[in-house]
Amino acid sequence: CWVRYGETVVMANVTASAKPREGVDFFPLSVDFEEKMYAVGRIPGSFTKREGKASDKAILASRCVDRPIRPLFPKDMRNDVSVVMTVLSVDPDNSPEITGMIATSIALSISDIPWNGPVASINVGYVDGELVLNPTLEQRAKNRLNLTVAGSAEKIVMIEAGADQIPDDLMLKAIMTGHEEIKKMVAFINDIKAQIGKPKFEFESMEVDHDLFDAVEAMVGEQVKVALDTDDKNVRDARLQPIIDAVHEKFDEQCEDNTAVLDEVMYKLQKKIVRNWLYEGKRVDGRGIDEIRPLAAEVGVLPRVHGSGIFTRGQTQVMTIATLGPVSDAQKLDGIDEETSKRYMHHYNFPSYSVGETRPSRGPGRREIGHGALAERALLPVLPSVEEFPYAIRAVSETFESNGSTSMASTCASCMSLMAAGVPIKKMVAGISCGLVTGETDDDYLVLTDIQGLEDFFGDMDFKVTGTHDGITAIQMDIKIHGLTRPIVEEAIARTREARVYIMDEVMSKAIAEPRKEVNQWAPKIEQITIDPNKIGDVVGQKGKTINEIIARTGVKIDITDDGAVSVCGTDKEAIAKAIDMIKIITTDFKEGQIFTGTVVSIKEFGAFIEFAPGKEGMVHISKIAKERIEHVEDVLTLGDVVKVVCLGKDKMGRISFSIKDVPADQK
Repeated sequence: CWVRYGETVVMANVTASAKPREGVDFFPLSVDFEEKMYAVGRIPGSFTKREGKASDKAILASRCVDRPIRPLFPKDMRNDVSVVMTVLSVDPDNSPEITGMIATSIALSISDIPWNGPVASINVGYVDGELVLNPTLEQRAKNRLNLTVAGSAEKIVMIEAGADQIPDDLMLKAIMTGHEEIKKMVAFINDIKAQIGKPKFEFESMEVDHDLFDAVEAMVGEQVKVALDTDDKNVRDARLQPIIDAVHEKFDEQCEDNTAVLDEVMYKLQKKIVRNWLYEGKRVDGRGIDEIRPLAAEVGVLPRVHGSGIFTRGQTQVMTIATLGPVSDAQKLDGIDEETSKRYMHHYNFPSYSVGETRPSRGPGRREIGHGALAERALLPVLPSVEEFPYAIRAVSETFESNGSTSMASTCASCMSLMAAGVPIKKMVAGISCGLVTGETDDDYLVLTDIQGLEDFFGDMDFKVTGTHDGITAIQMDIKIHGLTRPIVEEAIARTREARVYIMDEVMSKAIAEPRKEVNQWAPKIEQITIDPNKIGDVVGQKGKTINEIIARTGVKIDITDDGAVSVCGTDKEAIAKAIDMIKIITTDFKEGQIFTGTVVSIKEFGAFIEFAPGKEGMVHISKIAKERIEHVEDVLTLGDVVKVVCLGKDKMGRISFSIKDVPADQK
């Protein structure tokens, strides 16, 4: 399917294998969002000058399409399904991500692949006090809400949001406003499907045999209940393993070559038990449905780093380390949108040991990139501007232990680490996740606060919300069912607000109540001055000679923007002050009476040349060196002498003229 929206063009192609691969015990869906640099009239910046691996933004776009379409495939299908969205042309006013979602929905709807769609997607903004559908580039410049909603004609199937502390009621209104427009797009897609849609192919169902399920439940059902009834997932796993072994020993021969079906049976048995418990109001760790697991928070746990914080919730624990650097350390981006750099970077790591597994690290996968982006989006609205705080900022979250919602723990730990580093964030931010268990009807459901791994695994929803006391900063919603009704979304938003306020007030604020007044002692110090943009060339010098000389003499880093903002970064305050003095001298319009300190760099018969800043020299005539008459300059001055001079203006040759003997006594 080829979709054009304004001058944005995205092509979606969907394919499915004829039959399942042998041994596959899950639904193998792959979704790719391919950014082509020709779409924005650019040549790739890489050495090979061609597109390489998917960018983080492309991966996030893929996830935004994957999440709403995945629950709508048959749960018992194991055929490989591939979705490839290729961005062919980009109009900055019209989102290729939204266009790709619609193209994918149309392609799946008209294909012969079994799928219970269509769905559609829309972006909702909040500009000048009004909700705006699919805001333009100009509107996005002053937008306080970047909300992507996907849905079917009846329900919401995906929410992804970044927001500038948007109140809960406004966020709910934005979601439902988006859904009203989605209904129109779904009707449009259904019309296409009715005209050219293919019959759906028959697939080999991998539904578990009911007789086998009943036999396994009769054999070990009560044992599984006992094994699951603990708040310690390590204990739970240890209890379950001998039960699973016993089931295989008894039923492997009956299952012939497909013994993996027994693992599916055990999964469904555990799911049935846990969901029944939840309906009865029982959670495996004994909590109430709106109760948060035990919490702990600590900052300053690492020496030498610029900021660190650990946040613990039950058996989920994350440490975030914050690092500050000059603005030149900002990440340069080579993508198909207007963003060319990123000053705040959040990276999330999820090592195998955090869930007790043994596998080598292979770098961040799509999940890690998605979780990192969520925590990054959560904190962006409260960060100071570059004018207020002229630093590049990187936060790295290390997952030590995982039993549900590490991305929300990462948000809390990251907020504390930034505060500990001395980043003057505007408000404290916390995050929490809600889960869901549904029944046979839309009104039969239960929302759970702070889901742990088991409840996420066997439940129907993972609804993550971050925010301050004043409003929401980010949302990410994953579901395993066909969609959510308005009452479920409304209750989830309300629950997460109560929880995040509790986390901030009762835990995080007791570890660190406000940002440190100064940046950490090991962090670089940055001073900012503003110069006349016309003098930037004087500071830089020919081929960078002057600025490199300042850096060599002081050991600082210097960043200069086109508008004349100069940031001087270093660990030594005296070196920073020295560099700033040099820059000020270089950019000064020299006037009679100004006092400078300089070095004798050249001696002639008629006088001496004094360098008072890198690349800046003035001349002291022999008659202006001493009060008394001298025959030779060398009688008083030697190369390398540091002297005080007073400016006399410019001589006939246009050179800056200095005097040593006329320096006021109180300035010597």
